[in-house]
Amino acid sequence: MGVAVTGIERLDLGEVPYEEAVEEMADWVVRRREGRIRDRLALLTHPPVITYGSRTPPAELPAGPTVPLVAVDRGGQATYHGPGQLIGYLVLNLRERGPGDIVRWVENGLIDACAALGFETVRRDTPPGAQSLVGVWTPDGRKLVSIGMRIRGGVTSHGFALNITSDLVEFTRFTACGLPDVTMTSLAELAAEAGRPAPSEKEVRDAVAQALGAR
Repeated sequence: MGVAVTGIERLDLGEVPYEEAVEEMADWVVRRREGRIRDRLALLTHPPVITYGSRTPPAELPAGPTVPLVAVDRGGQATYHGPGQLIGYLVLNLRERGPGDIVRWVENGLIDACAALGFETVRRDTPPGAQSLVGVWTPDGRKLVSIGMRIRGGVTSHGFALNITSDLVEFTRFTACGLPDVTMTSLAELAAEAGRPAPSEKEVRDAVAQALGAR
């Protein structure tokens, strides 16, 4: 893809409130642009929250929200974050890393991570004029990972949300990812269908970090 996969610092955090994490990430972006920190992958979780972009139609948001709603400055539409979901925030200086499709690189890296955990997943191309299909999917069309990134001044922010043991009911309370017919899934659901235990959060963190070259 032309995007280097080495030299990324891995930062493991616990549960961080969404607004606090975004504020901290904005500081990382400034410091990365100034060369004061390395490229960084932060792995964390959020308390329950639904985030949505400026282009999200109000009709796609829950009519009676049971969790906080927060407007965001990343790409993508509305999505849910909560316990049992691994969040990955990527702060990468693309001017130093060379040309390449960073979103596809993230998709392919997460597909590799899922494969290492024993799950087959795929990426999907978006038809012209259609709602974005960026993310990681099961072969039968369920969505496992949502991706929404922002690039400003050559530095990325935001990243991805991978469902491990997420409460999938929460995704049915609104139009997830701008796709009315999308069915979200989790590693726990896929593992149960295969008759085996779900991977632990630590196992998922390690697989994701390894696939994206973060240490």
